[in-house]
Amino acid sequence: MQTLSKPTWLSTASKNFNLALAGLALSGMLAACGAQTTTTNTTAQATSAPAATVANTTAAVTETTATSATTSTSATTGTSATTATTETSAVATSTTKFNLNTVTPEQILTIPNTGNRMVREFQEYRPYVSIEQFRKEIGKYVDQTQVAEYEKYVYVPVKPNDADAATLQQLPGVDATVAADLIAGRPYASNEAFLTALATHVSAEQAASAGAYLETE
Repeated sequence: MQTLSKPTWLSTASKNFNLALAGLALSGMLAACGAQTTTTNTTAQATSAPAATVANTTAAVTETTATSATTSTSATTGTSATTATTETSAVATSTTKFNLNTVTPEQILTIPNTGNRMVREFQEYRPYVSIEQFRKEIGKYVDQTQVAEYEKYVYVPVKPNDADAATLQQLPGVDATVAADLIAGRPYASNEAFLTALATHVSAEQAASAGAYLETE
């Protein structure tokens, strides 16, 4: 029996068909791999995005906390500074002045830059009748700047009808003009009358504290 052979063109066509099928299969595999890669990248991006958001949120919280801490520190510092200033002012206001005619050696030694020698000098020239007398006598031993510093702690008792202008100016709120008006208003029947006249020139608080400077009647 005679065997029929396939025509050459048919064999070629069959090979080409098989190659095409193989190519299609390969393309499908590559496409599948590409889709998987895209999915993986998308998943990775989706996963990393929340992490970045969390990191940024944490940074924001940290910055906010740091800002709050700074604000709190500034407020505390400001409060401390205000408290310190208030305490300093209170100390300055509450400084006690000593009557030069009755001050004790122990009290004199509490005055800055005095010492035992100045204790003797302060007492030697008693009684003081004016602040100018004190300035002249103590000015023999220290300069006028130091004398002025001593005057922050001592005073010469004020006689309303006899005190000169400089001595009157020891009183709170009294300047040269007020002193001249007070002298022009003499005589005063009593210390109370003098304080009443003084109250027309200075504040009520200053007039009240001035009573401590007056010589006892």
